[in-house]
Amino acid sequence: MNRHRALLAVAGLVMSGCTACGGTGSQPPTVTPPPGTFRETSPDASGSVETFSQTQVDRSGTFFSQLGTNTRTCNTCHVASDGWSITPAHLQQRFQSTQGTDPVFRALDGANCPSADVSTLAAASSAYSQLLNFGLIRMTLPMPANAEFSIISINDPYQCPETTASRPALYRRPLPSTNLKFLNGIMWDGREPDLKTQAKDATMVHTQPTTPPTDAQLTQIVNLETSLFTAQSQDNLAGDLTAQGGSGGSVFLSAQAFAPGINSGSGFNPNAFTLYTNWATVSDRNATAQQSVARGEVLFNTLPMRITNVTGFNDVQGQPLIVGTCTTCHNTPNVGGDSMPDRMDIGTGSPKPNLPSYLIQCNDGTQVATTDPGRAMVTGKCADMSKVKIPGMRGLAARPPYFHNGSAATLIDVVNFDDQRFNMLLTDDQKADLVAFMSTL
Repeated sequence: MNRHRALLAVAGLVMSGCTACGGTGSQPPTVTPPPGTFRETSPDASGSVETFSQTQVDRSGTFFSQLGTNTRTCNTCHVASDGWSITPAHLQQRFQSTQGTDPVFRALDGANCPSADVSTLAAASSAYSQLLNFGLIRMTLPMPANAEFSIISINDPYQCPETTASRPALYRRPLPSTNLKFLNGIMWDGREPDLKTQAKDATMVHTQPTTPPTDAQLTQIVNLETSLFTAQSQDNLAGDLTAQGGSGGSVFLSAQAFAPGINSGSGFNPNAFTLYTNWATVSDRNATAQQSVARGEVLFNTLPMRITNVTGFNDVQGQPLIVGTCTTCHNTPNVGGDSMPDRMDIGTGSPKPNLPSYLIQCNDGTQVATTDPGRAMVTGKCADMSKVKIPGMRGLAARPPYFHNGSAATLIDVVNFDDQRFNMLLTDDQKADLVAFMSTL
C-alpha cells in the first residue's frame, strides 16, 4: 500500500469531496444486456440481488457437477441467491428440509470438529452450529516450516482432538465466487497463486475425490467464475437501483474498469463510490430512501476515521495515527475491495466464545491471542499475524454475516464495529445512511 494514500484521503475531503455531495451530476449511460447473456435475480432481506454474465451459464457444467465422493459441488457452498457464498438463514432451511443430509453438512469441514457426533439430528444440529449460525467452514493449515512463532496454548470450546498446535482449526466464511475481475488476492490469507490452483485445492479438500479434477474441468470452473458479476439490483425502500440516474446493479458493475492499484498512490481518489451521486436531490416517490443512500455514499467516501494499531497499514505507513475514510482501504472504484493485495488486522480475530483461540508466542518473545493467525500461516512471519484481505463489497445484502469469521451478523453490526474501532463518532442518522448505502451495493 502506498505511503501517500491515507494522506491523500484527507486532502480529498477538501479537494474533491463536493463531487460526491453536490448537484445532480451527469446521467450514467444506459446499459442493456445484449442477446445471449445471462441475468438472474433472487430476493434477499433488503430487496433483490442480481447476477449478470456476458455468456450463458451452463448449470450442467463442472461448477454444478459432483467431482468427489461426498455429493458436493462448487455450488454447494457458492450459491447465487446468497451472493455466491452461503448464509445461515438458508443453511438452516437446508438443514431442516433435508434433515441434515444436504451435501454441505459433511463432518470433515462443515462440523465444528471432524470427529463430532452427527448420528442423530439433535447431535448434528449441535455439531454443525458454526456452519448453521455463522456460515463458517472449518479448515486447517499446517504450521509453516519457517514459522517465527508457535502456538503455546489452545482454548477450544469444542475440545476437538484434531485441533492442534501444529494444525490449528480456522473457521472462515466462503468468499463469493463472483466479481473475480476485481480480485485483490485469492482466499482470505492470499495463499493461492491463481484461480485454477484454488479450484483444484478446493475440490481436493472439500469434495473428497478419488482422482484430481482434470485441467479441462478446472478451466471450465474458472471460466464460469470469472464471467459472473453480482450486485444488489432492487432495494425494498429505494426501489430500482438504476432508477433516477442510479448506477446500481450487476450490469453497470460488469462495465467497471479495474487494474491492480487502480486507486492507489498519487492517483488515489477518496470518492471511490459514485453510484448514487444523482440521488442526492431526487424527488420521486422513493426520494427519502434514495437520498439516504446518497448521503451514505458521501459518508463512506468522506467521513474521517482515526486509523490506529492496524498491522498491515499503520506499520507499513510508519505512522501510529492516520486520519482517513472508509475508502482509504475500500478503494477499488465502485467495488469496495482494496485495489492492491494488502492484508490487514483490524481486530476481528480477537478471542470469541464460539471460536477456538490460540495463544501465540513469537520468536522475539511477544505474545498474541487470536482466533485465526491469518496470513501468518502462509508466510510464517509474526508480522503477518491475524492479517486477512479486504474483500469486495458488492452483493453485501445477500451474504451476511460479515468479516472473515462471520462475527458481524448484520450491516449495522459492521458499522458499529467500525464506529468504535476507528473512533468515527457516528450519529444514529449517519449509521442509518451508511447501512442504507451498503445495502444497495
